[in-house]
Amino acid sequence: MRPFRQMTILVAFLLLVAGAAAEPTVAPGYRLKSFSKAGAAFGGLSRDGEALLVTDLASGRLYRGTPGGDFDTFGPVFPHGLDVIGDPTGPYRVFRVGDKLIVAQGWTPVNGDEGPYDHGLIAIDSAGGLHVISADFWNPFDLVAGKDTYYVVDSARNSVERLGVDGRKQTIMSFRRLRQQATALKTLSPTEFKGEDSYEVDAVPTGIALRAGRLYVALFGGFPFLAGAGKVVSIPEKGEGTEPRHDVKGLNAPVAIAFDEDGKMLILEHGLYDQQQGFRSGSGRLLRFDNVTGRRETVVSGLTRPVSILVWDIKQIVISELGGTLFFLTREERR
Repeated sequence: MRPFRQMTILVAFLLLVAGAAAEPTVAPGYRLKSFSKAGAAFGGLSRDGEALLVTDLASGRLYRGTPGGDFDTFGPVFPHGLDVIGDPTGPYRVFRVGDKLIVAQGWTPVNGDEGPYDHGLIAIDSAGGLHVISADFWNPFDLVAGKDTYYVVDSARNSVERLGVDGRKQTIMSFRRLRQQATALKTLSPTEFKGEDSYEVDAVPTGIALRAGRLYVALFGGFPFLAGAGKVVSIPEKGEGTEPRHDVKGLNAPVAIAFDEDGKMLILEHGLYDQQQGFRSGSGRLLRFDNVTGRRETVVSGLTRPVSILVWDIKQIVISELGGTLFFLTREERR
């Protein structure tokens, strides 16, 4: 059975169990299906052979979906709860690396005591045993595997860390604060931000991808999460102290990056922020960016607090939302 056919069976099963959620808008040439789980806060997505791995920040659990129709929890219950700004923290990401699963665990919940697995990279061996690779992070939000190396985004330290399989860590990039013009901040306080003054926010790196020897990093931008303040930058994988190249600007809180089978960059925007409501419902988007022409295509709009993106194969993409929804995006046959 081909992988695409297997993934279709998984989607059909999820829809049968949970029913379809309200669908955002998709660009011509795509179809969208969804699966929702009440009370969940889906985070990281990855592929483990023909299985879909998903993290749930609300329960601290890992999920595995299989072509046979199962979608079950496995492994330990990781620390979970709310962070200092009220967002869920827990197992942000899970990846298969060789015979182990690697989990990026978020920082300590505000209502809990610090434990040995907080703010670290944790390996789960084939017997289910847990091994701390390193807990020397503040908030390891995303990672990508190189040869005998993990590249970890530490969102709280505004850095990218290179971590060896032996746990030795090196900072390869620290991001400067992003400067914003005061004119963009007048809606917050017309009297405080005026004239030609500028205002700086933390870069807040989030998603990371590795392609053709370069590391691509999404800069979410710190509070007050201004529209158009986010960007994607890149550095050579082996570069030391290299100034980042600015690849894409004018983004709305970019949270994840991937590359599709055509080599186009996929950028997941978390959305637009409102001082009264927080991140607006339905303001998240999936963009497809052509780095040769600079053309941007909105593939999916109307998402609410999306977190992660997974290119399953040449036809299918999976998107997760903090509200407990998975979206399965299928590219229709080209004619």
